[in-house]
Amino acid sequence: MAVTALNTRDAHVLLTGRLLTGAGLALLPWMGYMAATMPPAKAAAWIALDALEASCLILAGTRLARGSGRHHTAAAAAAALLLADATTDLLTAAPGAELALAVAMAVGAELPLAALCAVLARRPVVSGAR
Repeated sequence: MAVTALNTRDAHVLLTGRLLTGAGLALLPWMGYMAATMPPAKAAAWIALDALEASCLILAGTRLARGSGRHHTAAAAAAALLLADATTDLLTAAPGAELALAVAMAVGAELPLAALCAVLARRPVVSGAR
């Protein structure tokens, strides 16, 4: 059994790629929940947006984890989509529990992921392990 040692930078890049991929995959059950609980016309719009977000996150994450260096466009698209999602959620949420959920999702997930993706879209990632 061969063991490959990763330097700290390569391990960080791999972990970041897995984080983005996991975030994209986590949107899949969320889309199912929205399909089951929202009116069809409203659900279609949100599911389409989340499907685009998931696709971009998975593409950026897998490319980053492989060290291919071709993650920039997908990361930039994910950043823009996540920012649009957070903004729209906050502007359309009804006061009360719906707004609290929108704020929690924006602060806890959408905006931090958007910031990470924006940084990844601008910085070249050099990986020697892959």
